[in-house]
Amino acid sequence: MSFFQIGLCGIVTVIVLVLLRVPIAVALGIVSFFGFWAMLGSGPAFGLLTAVPYDFAAHWTLSSIPMFLLMGYVCYQTDITRGIFKAARIWLSFLPGGLAVASVGGAALFSAAAGSSLACAAAMGRIAVPEMLKRKYDPGLSTAVVAAAGTMGSLIPPSILLIIYGIFAEVAISKLFLGAIVPGLLTMLGYAAVIIIRVRINPELAPPLDERSTWSERFEALGETWPLLLLVLGVFGGLFSGLFTPTQAGAVGAGMSFMIAAARGTLNWKTSKIALLDTAKMTAAIFIIAVGANLFSRFLAISGVPEAMTDLVVDMGASYLMLVIGTAVIFCLLGMILDPLGILLLTLPILLPIYEANHISLIWLGVLATKLVEMALITPPVGLNVFVIKGIVGDSVPISLIFKGVLWFLAADVVVLIIMIAFPELVMFLAELGK
Repeated sequence: MSFFQIGLCGIVTVIVLVLLRVPIAVALGIVSFFGFWAMLGSGPAFGLLTAVPYDFAAHWTLSSIPMFLLMGYVCYQTDITRGIFKAARIWLSFLPGGLAVASVGGAALFSAAAGSSLACAAAMGRIAVPEMLKRKYDPGLSTAVVAAAGTMGSLIPPSILLIIYGIFAEVAISKLFLGAIVPGLLTMLGYAAVIIIRVRINPELAPPLDERSTWSERFEALGETWPLLLLVLGVFGGLFSGLFTPTQAGAVGAGMSFMIAAARGTLNWKTSKIALLDTAKMTAAIFIIAVGANLFSRFLAISGVPEAMTDLVVDMGASYLMLVIGTAVIFCLLGMILDPLGILLLTLPILLPIYEANHISLIWLGVLATKLVEMALITPPVGLNVFVIKGIVGDSVPISLIFKGVLWFLAADVVVLIIMIAFPELVMFLAELGK
């Protein structure tokens, strides 16, 4: 059997193992090891099994991941985020479905401190969903909007997925962060538009709020968001100005989150312990999958599959649009069986050389891939964000109703995706300012 055939067998085996519910990290590691053995023999296989994970884990930029995660978990555990929803509610309550629109705005701002969609969905779900249900909002809308809005944590900087992509693709993380800003804002506006249009058509989905706020109350509520605004400005001001590297920005963000929580009197041993433990668990899960993906990437490189696929695509003369549509279809299919990180890391070894050979910006690909992965977070049957919200509401809202509700927001995601594909400069014009 040729190296190429072994590589193809490896890809098929990974997909089969994932369908059998074998953890993605285990599937990637097992297939890679036995693939090395089949191609190179037992000695090199054991050598690569020990060397590749060490080389990858020693990558300096990886240390930014636990730092940004810690920043988000501290914000979540110490209620730094609570003022966001209150301010958004007061300022946006005049709109149709004002509380739901406020949930989208609050999630967008919290995403700038979370770095994780699951953390964003959990934080906003705990605050916004009970408030909407109390105001007699439609349960399907109340839960679906927070599940969908939470996905912005994967796109709006400091996205953990963008950091991992930047490490694998060897592109500047600051450029990826800048490139994701406009798609993130478009996503926020798209979700808000869906809510407003639906409530205009069917006002029973979201009864209007009777409360009227004075300007002094509005600015007072806005003042309560200072902890998060200070954190976001401190981290991203330093990062985008070139004062910090991504790793340093993560460390500054984690440190600032502790100091702000301490200044507000919400930091104690219990919240610190939970934040640190959650960070350690999530970091370990991410690193295990990333190491498995790195092994698999090396296995595919030795087999020659990415090179052969690249040659095939070039020989076919595949257009820019064909490549992007093909990528979107693959991500949608994988989104039905894999978690977002697994989708990203499983596809990168093949996608990166193909896009590079066709002279398509890897920065743009990173933002596109992250947007597609974001959509997988609310795509049935996996839809991790949907299950996070289901865990918050319990049996009061059927999961089928939540999945039905997120379909409206998936439609908005498709529109944003079309805009990104038609106008790639929306991503690139800010990315080119990065250092």
